[in-house]
Amino acid sequence: MTKIDLLLKEWQSLQPLDEKLERNINQQFMIDFNYNSNHLEGNTLTYGQTKLLLLFGDTIGNASIQDYEEMKAHNVGLELMKVEAKDKNRKLSEHFIRELNQTILVRDFYKTSRAGDFRYKINVGVYKTRPNSVITPTGEIFDYASPEETPALMSDLIDWYRDEEERERLKIEELAALFHYRYIRIHPFEDGNGRIARLLVNYILLRHNYPMLVIRTDDRNNYLKILHQCDQLTGKVPYDGAHATLQQAKPLINYISAILENKLTALIQLVKGEISEFVEAKEKEESGQKKVVRKGGQKRWSEVLALIKENPKITRKELSERLGINPSAVQKHIQKLKIDGLIERIGSDKTGYWKIKN
Repeated sequence: MTKIDLLLKEWQSLQPLDEKLERNINQQFMIDFNYNSNHLEGNTLTYGQTKLLLLFGDTIGNASIQDYEEMKAHNVGLELMKVEAKDKNRKLSEHFIRELNQTILVRDFYKTSRAGDFRYKINVGVYKTRPNSVITPTGEIFDYASPEETPALMSDLIDWYRDEEERERLKIEELAALFHYRYIRIHPFEDGNGRIARLLVNYILLRHNYPMLVIRTDDRNNYLKILHQCDQLTGKVPYDGAHATLQQAKPLINYISAILENKLTALIQLVKGEISEFVEAKEKEESGQKKVVRKGGQKRWSEVLALIKENPKITRKELSERLGINPSAVQKHIQKLKIDGLIERIGSDKTGYWKIKN
Protein backbone atom coordinates (compact mmCIF):
# COMPACT_ATOMS: atom_id res chain seq x y z
CA MET A 1 0.00 0.00 0.00
CA THR A 2 1.15 3.54 -0.79
CA LYS A 3 1.27 6.27 1.83
CA ILE A 4 -1.93 7.73 0.36
CA ASP A 5 -3.63 4.34 0.71
CA LEU A 6 -2.60 4.13 4.37
CA LEU A 7 -3.68 7.70 5.09
CA LEU A 8 -7.00 7.17 3.33
CA LYS A 9 -7.63 4.04 5.37
CA GLU A 10 -6.95 5.97 8.58
CA TRP A 11 -9.14 8.88 7.43
CA GLN A 12 -12.01 6.52 6.66
CA SER A 13 -11.62 4.89 10.07
CA LEU A 14 -12.34 8.29 11.66
CA GLN A 15 -15.74 8.54 9.94
CA PRO A 16 -18.35 9.68 10.67
CA LEU A 17 -17.04 13.01 11.84
CA ASP A 18 -18.53 15.18 14.52
CA GLU A 19 -21.28 17.17 12.77
CA LYS A 20 -19.91 20.57 13.74
CA LEU A 21 -16.34 19.66 12.77
CA GLU A 22 -17.48 18.32 9.40
CA ARG A 23 -19.42 21.50 8.76
CA ASN A 24 -16.36 23.60 9.60
CA ILE A 25 -14.13 21.52 7.32
CA ASN A 26 -16.59 21.83 4.43
CA GLN A 27 -16.99 25.57 4.95
CA GLN A 28 -13.24 26.13 5.07
CA PHE A 29 -12.77 24.13 1.88
CA MET A 30 -15.50 26.13 0.14
CA ILE A 31 -13.70 29.39 0.89
CA ASP A 32 -10.20 28.10 0.12
CA PHE A 33 -11.07 26.31 -3.11
CA ASN A 34 -13.11 29.15 -4.59
CA TYR A 35 -10.50 31.74 -3.62
CA ASN A 36 -7.52 29.83 -4.99
CA SER A 37 -9.01 28.44 -8.18
CA ASN A 38 -10.34 31.85 -9.21
CA HIS A 39 -7.15 33.67 -8.24
CA LEU A 40 -5.18 31.32 -10.45
CA GLU A 41 -7.20 32.84 -13.33
CA GLY A 42 -6.81 36.48 -12.24
CA ASN A 43 -9.76 37.18 -9.93
CA THR A 44 -8.86 40.14 -7.69
CA LEU A 45 -10.96 39.50 -4.56
CA THR A 46 -8.87 39.22 -1.41
CA TYR A 47 -9.19 36.19 0.82
CA GLY A 48 -11.14 38.25 3.33
CA GLN A 49 -13.50 39.58 0.66
CA THR A 50 -14.04 36.06 -0.64
CA LYS A 51 -14.90 34.82 2.85
CA LEU A 52 -17.39 37.60 3.50
CA LEU A 53 -18.99 37.20 0.08
CA LEU A 54 -19.48 33.44 0.33
CA LEU A 55 -20.51 33.35 3.98
CA PHE A 56 -22.62 36.50 4.24
CA GLY A 57 -23.12 37.90 0.74
CA ASP A 58 -21.13 41.05 1.60
CA THR A 59 -19.41 42.92 -1.24
CA ILE A 60 -17.00 45.10 0.72
CA GLY A 61 -14.31 46.96 -1.24
CA ASN A 62 -14.04 48.22 -4.78
CA ALA A 63 -13.34 45.05 -6.78
CA SER A 64 -15.25 44.76 -10.04
CA ILE A 65 -18.80 43.46 -10.08
CA GLN A 66 -17.59 40.80 -12.51
CA ASP A 67 -15.12 39.44 -9.94
CA TYR A 68 -17.86 39.18 -7.31
CA GLU A 69 -20.24 37.49 -9.77
CA GLU A 70 -17.48 35.16 -10.92
CA MET A 71 -16.71 34.06 -7.37
CA LYS A 72 -20.36 33.43 -6.52
CA ALA A 73 -20.94 31.54 -9.76
CA HIS A 74 -17.88 29.38 -9.17
CA ASN A 75 -19.26 28.40 -5.78
CA VAL A 76 -22.54 27.40 -7.44
CA GLY A 77 -20.45 25.26 -9.81
CA LEU A 78 -18.71 23.66 -6.83
CA GLU A 79 -22.05 22.72 -5.27
CA LEU A 80 -23.33 21.40 -8.61
CA MET A 81 -20.19 19.27 -8.97
CA LYS A 82 -20.59 17.83 -5.47
CA VAL A 83 -24.17 16.77 -6.14
CA GLU A 84 -23.15 15.15 -9.42
CA ALA A 85 -20.17 13.35 -7.88
CA LYS A 86 -22.26 11.84 -5.10
CA ASP A 87 -24.84 10.42 -7.51
CA LYS A 88 -23.23 7.06 -8.24
CA ASN A 89 -25.97 6.18 -10.74
CA ARG A 90 -24.96 8.99 -13.09
CA LYS A 91 -21.78 8.72 -15.12
CA LEU A 92 -19.61 11.66 -16.12
CA SER A 93 -20.88 13.19 -19.37
CA GLU A 94 -20.06 15.95 -21.83
CA HIS A 95 -23.46 17.44 -21.07
CA PHE A 96 -22.50 17.89 -17.41
CA ILE A 97 -19.14 19.46 -18.31
CA ARG A 98 -20.87 21.94 -20.62
CA GLU A 99 -23.39 22.68 -17.87
CA LEU A 100 -20.54 23.29 -15.43
CA ASN A 101 -18.91 25.75 -17.84
CA GLN A 102 -22.19 27.60 -18.30
CA THR A 103 -22.70 27.73 -14.53
CA ILE A 104 -19.34 29.25 -13.63
CA LEU A 105 -19.34 31.75 -16.52
CA VAL A 106 -23.03 32.67 -16.05
CA ARG A 107 -23.71 34.36 -19.39
CA ASP A 108 -22.18 35.12 -22.81
CA PHE A 109 -19.64 37.97 -22.78
CA TYR A 110 -16.96 39.61 -24.89
CA LYS A 111 -13.19 39.43 -24.58
CA THR A 112 -10.40 41.37 -26.26
CA SER A 113 -7.89 39.49 -28.39
CA ARG A 114 -4.36 38.95 -27.13
CA ALA A 115 -3.06 41.62 -29.51
CA GLY A 116 -5.84 43.99 -28.43
CA ASP A 117 -7.01 44.60 -32.00
CA PHE A 118 -10.54 43.12 -31.81
CA ARG A 119 -13.24 41.82 -29.47
CA TYR A 120 -14.91 38.44 -29.74
CA LYS A 121 -17.87 36.80 -28.08
CA ILE A 122 -17.50 33.99 -25.52
CA ASN A 123 -20.43 31.60 -25.77
CA VAL A 124 -20.74 29.83 -22.44
CA GLY A 125 -21.52 26.14 -22.21
CA VAL A 126 -20.56 25.38 -25.80
CA TYR A 127 -17.31 24.13 -27.26
CA LYS A 128 -14.95 26.65 -28.79
CA THR A 129 -15.46 27.97 -32.30
CA ARG A 130 -12.00 29.51 -32.70
CA PRO A 131 -8.50 28.16 -31.99
CA ASN A 132 -6.98 28.79 -28.55
CA SER A 133 -3.39 28.68 -27.39
CA VAL A 134 -1.04 29.80 -24.64
CA ILE A 135 2.34 31.52 -24.75
CA THR A 136 4.96 29.38 -22.98
CA PRO A 137 7.63 30.79 -20.63
CA THR A 138 10.06 30.61 -23.57
CA GLY A 139 7.79 32.81 -25.71
CA GLU A 140 6.50 30.04 -27.97
CA ILE A 141 2.84 29.67 -28.92
CA PHE A 142 1.49 26.33 -27.70
CA ASP A 143 -1.73 25.30 -29.45
CA TYR A 144 -4.58 23.34 -27.91
CA ALA A 145 -6.96 21.15 -29.90
CA SER A 146 -8.64 22.88 -32.83
CA PRO A 147 -12.39 23.56 -32.79
CA GLU A 148 -12.79 20.82 -35.39
CA GLU A 149 -10.93 18.25 -33.27
CA THR A 150 -12.58 19.14 -29.97
CA PRO A 151 -15.91 17.22 -30.14
CA ALA A 152 -14.22 13.91 -31.03
CA LEU A 153 -11.46 14.38 -28.44
CA MET A 154 -13.97 15.20 -25.71
CA SER A 155 -15.98 12.11 -26.64
CA ASP A 156 -12.77 10.04 -26.41
CA LEU A 157 -11.95 11.59 -23.03
CA ILE A 158 -15.34 10.71 -21.53
CA ASP A 159 -15.28 7.18 -22.96
CA TRP A 160 -11.77 6.65 -21.60
CA TYR A 161 -12.72 7.97 -18.15
CA ARG A 162 -15.83 5.81 -17.88
CA ASP A 163 -13.86 2.74 -18.93
CA GLU A 164 -11.03 3.39 -16.44
CA GLU A 165 -13.49 4.10 -13.65
CA GLU A 166 -15.21 0.77 -14.28
CA ARG A 167 -11.99 -1.24 -14.63
CA GLU A 168 -10.36 0.30 -11.53
CA ARG A 169 -6.88 -0.20 -12.93
CA LEU A 170 -5.61 3.24 -11.93
CA LYS A 171 -5.21 4.72 -8.50
CA ILE A 172 -7.71 7.53 -7.99
CA GLU A 173 -5.00 10.18 -7.77
CA GLU A 174 -3.61 8.90 -11.09
CA LEU A 175 -7.04 8.95 -12.69
CA ALA A 176 -7.75 12.50 -11.47
CA ALA A 177 -4.37 13.90 -12.56
CA LEU A 178 -4.36 12.18 -15.94
CA PHE A 179 -7.91 13.37 -16.62
CA HIS A 180 -6.86 16.91 -15.68
CA TYR A 181 -3.93 16.87 -18.09
CA ARG A 182 -5.82 15.31 -21.01
CA TYR A 183 -8.66 17.79 -20.54
CA ILE A 184 -6.30 20.77 -20.43
CA ARG A 185 -4.63 19.69 -23.68
CA ILE A 186 -8.04 19.76 -25.37
CA HIS A 187 -9.05 23.10 -23.78
CA PRO A 188 -12.59 22.61 -25.09
CA PHE A 189 -14.05 26.00 -24.12
CA GLU A 190 -13.04 29.53 -24.96
CA ASP A 191 -12.88 30.42 -21.27
CA GLY A 192 -13.03 28.68 -17.88
CA ASN A 193 -10.95 25.61 -18.79
CA GLY A 194 -8.57 25.76 -15.82
CA ARG A 195 -11.39 26.15 -13.32
CA ILE A 196 -13.32 23.29 -14.93
CA ALA A 197 -10.22 21.07 -14.83
CA ARG A 198 -9.76 21.67 -11.09
CA LEU A 199 -13.48 21.13 -10.41
CA LEU A 200 -13.33 17.82 -12.28
CA VAL A 201 -10.26 16.68 -10.35
CA ASN A 202 -12.35 17.11 -7.21
CA TYR A 203 -15.34 15.46 -8.87
CA ILE A 204 -13.21 12.33 -9.32
CA LEU A 205 -11.81 12.46 -5.79
CA LEU A 206 -15.18 13.05 -4.12
CA ARG A 207 -16.89 10.41 -6.24
CA HIS A 208 -14.45 7.83 -4.87
CA ASN A 209 -14.66 9.02 -1.25
CA TYR A 210 -11.36 10.91 -1.19
CA PRO A 211 -11.14 14.40 0.33
CA MET A 212 -11.16 17.23 -2.19
CA LEU A 213 -8.02 19.33 -2.63
CA VAL A 214 -6.90 22.85 -3.41
CA ILE A 215 -4.19 23.95 -5.84
CA ARG A 216 -2.93 27.11 -4.18
CA THR A 217 -2.62 30.38 -6.01
CA ASP A 218 0.78 31.05 -4.42
CA ASP A 219 1.99 27.83 -6.09
CA ARG A 220 0.85 29.00 -9.52
CA ASN A 221 4.30 29.10 -11.12
CA ASN A 222 5.11 25.60 -9.92
CA TYR A 223 1.71 24.31 -11.10
CA LEU A 224 2.25 25.77 -14.58
CA LYS A 225 5.81 24.43 -14.65
CA ILE A 226 4.49 20.94 -13.89
CA LEU A 227 1.97 21.17 -16.73
CA HIS A 228 4.76 22.38 -19.03
CA GLN A 229 6.88 19.36 -18.08
CA CYS A 230 4.02 17.11 -19.13
CA ASP A 231 3.77 19.05 -22.41
CA GLN A 232 7.44 18.39 -23.08
CA LEU A 233 6.91 14.67 -22.53
CA THR A 234 3.87 14.45 -24.82
CA GLY A 235 4.95 16.89 -27.52
CA LYS A 236 3.03 19.68 -29.23
CA VAL A 237 0.43 17.63 -31.14
CA PRO A 238 -2.94 18.19 -29.38
CA TYR A 239 -4.16 14.66 -30.17
CA ASP A 240 -1.12 13.18 -28.40
CA GLY A 241 -1.68 15.39 -25.36
CA ALA A 242 -5.37 14.44 -25.25
CA HIS A 243 -4.31 10.78 -25.14
CA ALA A 244 -1.32 11.21 -22.81
CA THR A 245 -0.03 8.15 -20.99
CA LEU A 246 0.55 7.76 -17.27
CA GLN A 247 4.28 8.18 -17.79
CA GLN A 248 3.82 11.37 -19.80
CA ALA A 249 1.56 12.86 -17.11
CA LYS A 250 3.83 11.67 -14.28
CA PRO A 251 4.90 15.19 -13.18
CA LEU A 252 1.26 16.19 -12.63
CA ILE A 253 0.41 12.85 -11.00
CA ASN A 254 3.25 13.34 -8.51
CA TYR A 255 2.13 16.92 -7.89
CA ILE A 256 -1.53 16.02 -7.27
CA SER A 257 -0.47 13.03 -5.13
CA ALA A 258 1.68 15.24 -2.91
CA ILE A 259 -1.18 17.70 -2.36
CA LEU A 260 -3.57 14.84 -1.58
CA GLU A 261 -1.11 13.29 0.86
CA ASN A 262 -0.71 16.61 2.68
CA LYS A 263 -4.48 17.11 2.77
CA LEU A 264 -5.13 13.68 4.26
CA THR A 265 -2.37 14.16 6.84
CA ALA A 266 -3.75 17.54 7.91
CA LEU A 267 -7.35 16.33 8.10
CA ILE A 268 -6.34 13.39 10.28
CA GLN A 269 -4.36 15.72 12.56
CA LEU A 270 -7.33 18.08 12.73
CA VAL A 271 -9.79 15.36 13.70
CA LYS A 272 -7.38 14.03 16.32
CA GLY A 273 -6.95 17.49 17.80
CA GLU A 274 -3.26 17.70 16.93
CA ILE A 275 -3.83 20.97 15.04
CA SER A 276 -6.58 23.53 15.60
CA GLU A 277 -7.23 24.54 11.99
CA PHE A 278 -6.31 23.77 8.39
CA VAL A 279 -6.46 26.58 5.86
CA GLU A 280 -5.59 25.88 2.21
CA ALA A 281 -4.88 29.44 1.14
CA LYS A 282 -2.02 31.90 1.09
CA GLU A 283 -3.23 34.36 3.69
CA LYS A 284 -2.02 37.86 4.16
CA GLU A 285 0.31 38.70 7.02
CA GLU A 286 0.65 42.20 8.39
CA SER A 287 3.14 43.72 10.83
CA GLY A 288 4.69 40.30 11.42
CA GLN A 289 1.45 38.89 12.82
CA LYS A 290 0.26 35.55 11.55
CA LYS A 291 -3.39 35.49 10.60
CA VAL A 292 -5.54 33.28 12.80
CA VAL A 293 -9.03 32.15 11.87
CA ARG A 294 -11.25 32.55 14.90
CA LYS A 295 -14.22 30.26 14.91
CA GLY A 296 -17.62 31.91 15.32
CA GLY A 297 -16.32 35.41 14.60
CA GLN A 298 -17.38 35.78 10.97
CA LYS A 299 -20.79 37.29 11.76
CA ARG A 300 -19.24 39.96 14.00
CA TRP A 301 -16.63 40.83 11.35
CA SER A 302 -19.43 41.36 8.86
CA GLU A 303 -21.37 43.52 11.32
CA VAL A 304 -18.30 45.64 12.11
CA LEU A 305 -17.64 46.17 8.40
CA ALA A 306 -21.25 47.13 7.76
CA LEU A 307 -21.16 49.76 10.51
CA ILE A 308 -17.83 51.16 9.26
CA LYS A 309 -19.21 51.32 5.74
CA GLU A 310 -22.25 53.18 7.07
CA ASN A 311 -20.11 55.64 9.08
CA PRO A 312 -16.34 55.70 8.38
CA LYS A 313 -15.82 58.00 11.40
CA ILE A 314 -17.45 55.62 13.87
CA THR A 315 -15.40 55.13 17.05
CA ARG A 316 -14.54 51.91 18.84
CA LYS A 317 -16.79 53.02 21.71
CA GLU A 318 -19.69 53.56 19.31
CA LEU A 319 -19.06 50.16 17.71
CA SER A 320 -19.13 48.60 21.17
CA GLU A 321 -22.47 50.25 21.94
CA ARG A 322 -24.04 49.42 18.58
CA LEU A 323 -22.95 45.77 18.71
CA GLY A 324 -23.59 45.26 22.41
CA ILE A 325 -20.11 43.84 23.04
CA ASN A 326 -17.23 45.08 25.19
CA PRO A 327 -14.49 47.36 23.74
CA SER A 328 -11.80 44.68 23.96
CA ALA A 329 -13.91 42.40 21.73
CA VAL A 330 -14.37 45.26 19.26
CA GLN A 331 -10.59 45.76 19.19
CA LYS A 332 -10.05 42.06 18.39
CA HIS A 333 -12.50 42.21 15.47
CA ILE A 334 -10.89 45.38 14.14
CA GLN A 335 -7.42 43.82 14.38
CA LYS A 336 -8.71 40.76 12.51
CA LEU A 337 -10.09 42.95 9.70
CA LYS A 338 -6.82 44.86 9.51
CA ILE A 339 -4.80 41.64 9.21
CA ASP A 340 -7.15 40.51 6.43
CA GLY A 341 -6.38 43.74 4.60
CA LEU A 342 -10.03 44.84 4.60
CA ILE A 343 -9.71 48.10 6.57
CA GLU A 344 -7.10 50.61 7.66
CA ARG A 345 -7.17 53.57 10.00
CA ILE A 346 -6.44 56.97 8.46
CA GLY A 347 -5.36 59.62 10.99
CA SER A 348 -5.59 59.57 14.75
CA ASP A 349 -8.06 57.65 16.88
CA LYS A 350 -9.90 60.87 17.76
CA THR A 351 -10.03 62.74 14.44
CA GLY A 352 -9.34 60.03 11.86
CA TYR A 353 -11.58 57.67 9.91
CA TRP A 354 -11.76 54.07 8.65
CA LYS A 355 -10.90 53.29 5.04
CA ILE A 356 -12.30 50.12 3.46
CA LYS A 357 -9.66 48.51 1.26
CA ASN A 358 -9.75 46.02 -1.60
